[in-house]
Amino acid sequence: MTTKTSEAVGSPLGSFIAVSLVILWLMTGPFLKFSDTWQIVITTGTSVITFLMVFLIQNTQNHDSKAVQIKLGELIRSIDSARNEIISVEYSSEKDLQEIQEDFSKLD
Repeated sequence: MTTKTSEAVGSPLGSFIAVSLVILWLMTGPFLKFSDTWQIVITTGTSVITFLMVFLIQNTQNHDSKAVQIKLGELIRSIDSARNEIISVEYSSEKDLQEIQEDFSKLD
């Protein structure tokens, strides 16, 4: 569900709908005399959408990150001279990551 939603809201049509809603809201301003309620509608709407989009973006980023890690792991496994312990390095502590980074800088 989140993948389909992120594709929909990130599409040109999703952007068009968002801009159209803002234009529609702006056009209703003079008829509603730019009332407090008129302003609260856009403020509340954008706040709720922003709140939900943060979780949608985080979910999409997590999914993409896992896919990249799996692909990199497969590449590491396919190279005979590669160190296979690097495959799951994303689960290492900061100290371990620092040590591995220092090892690699010595190779340059």
